[in-house]
Amino acid sequence: MRIETNRHGAVSVVRPDGPVINGDDAALLKNEAFSVLGETLGRFVIDTTEMTFVDSCGLEALVDITDEVGAGGHQLKLCGVSETLREILMLTGLTSKFQQYEDVQSAVRSFL
Repeated sequence: MRIETNRHGAVSVVRPDGPVINGDDAALLKNEAFSVLGETLGRFVIDTTEMTFVDSCGLEALVDITDEVGAGGHQLKLCGVSETLREILMLTGLTSKFQQYEDVQSAVRSFL
């Protein structure tokens, strides 16, 4: 899995490319998100458009990230959530932990 990070004004967008299906992928996602969080004071989005699947390690990483974002008074914003990921979040009872947006633009605008 690769992760790309882009800036959209004052907001950073972290975009994993591929499924998060093992501990190494989850650690990579978590490390990148924590790094970006430190630079942006919580003004970041995870674009899940290309994150085709998430296993339990990936879910744990997302929960750890949202907990860290929550400590700063924010909620993690996800965009491009696939039907599969949406169903996984629903079945695990994690849907309410994340703000979900259709696309990057709407997620970035939510910071205004």
